[in-house]
Amino acid sequence: MTTEFLSSLNGGALLTAVKESGEVNTMTVSWGGVGILWGKQVAFVFVRPQRHTFSFTENGSKMSLTFFENNEESKKILSFCGTKSGRDIDKIKACGLKYTLDNGYPIFENAKYTLKLKKIYADTIKKDCFIDTECLKWYKNDDFHTVYVCEIRG
Repeated sequence: MTTEFLSSLNGGALLTAVKESGEVNTMTVSWGGVGILWGKQVAFVFVRPQRHTFSFTENGSKMSLTFFENNEESKKILSFCGTKSGRDIDKIKACGLKYTLDNGYPIFENAKYTLKLKKIYADTIKKDCFIDTECLKWYKNDDFHTVYVCEIRG
């Protein structure tokens, strides 16, 4: 990872998922990473079950991570998409974002970086697997994230 890439994170990225029906939803994520796993270049992201996007990540296999320029407009988009629910509002339209589906992967026009992701593994974090139980402070309601390991397809 380059310093330029890391400084572009703005405190998060948009995780955009596509249901098999073609319906698209996005949310801000800040927990995750990239690396090599099972001989593949992967990204891993975390989604809580109460998030509207969860049904999208569960239903479909294609998603994207979008990183924007580090500026005030992008920070507003990330803040909005991290605090509003797609159940109540079309966040993509409300933010003035435009996307296309590139072989089924959602790509925003004004992205600085986009990772096209194909879901290859999913599992819910388990309370009894924590070795450092201090980390449980993030789960006061036992609403454990599902972690998605996704092959980076572009």
